[in-house]
Amino acid sequence: MTIDTIMSRKIVTVEMDDPLTVVKEIFDHVHFHHLLVIEHHKLVGVISDRDLLRAISPNIGTHSETDHDTHTLNKRVHQIMSHKPITLPASAGIFEAIAIFNQHNISCIPIINSNQQPIGIISWRDILKMIENNWIKRQS
Repeated sequence: MTIDTIMSRKIVTVEMDDPLTVVKEIFDHVHFHHLLVIEHHKLVGVISDRDLLRAISPNIGTHSETDHDTHTLNKRVHQIMSHKPITLPASAGIFEAIAIFNQHNISCIPIINSNQQPIGIISWRDILKMIENNWIKRQS
């Protein structure tokens, strides 16, 4: 089975110089955990919701928020993103993705075309859902 059968084709991208206010707004309104960072339409990095939480003040949005806290949202994507992400083509096998997840401390793998443009994303949750669905089909 290949990645393209289970990858999510719904991706959200940001650019390297976007401020973290943009990233926070996206994470606050969509149910994604990863944003793909592009430059000239090519993948250059990944930013996760956990990256954002580590980069901004925990006081953002609270009554104790100060100007210093708010200033943490002025950082740029390139300052906190994971550079040179591990990627796969859509034709890669599921076991290639599993091996990458087991060898590296990552929670998603961007799927790219031959021009290094992102076309999808796969997470370890996608693989677990596939295993669960196949298990349920076999039990029926």
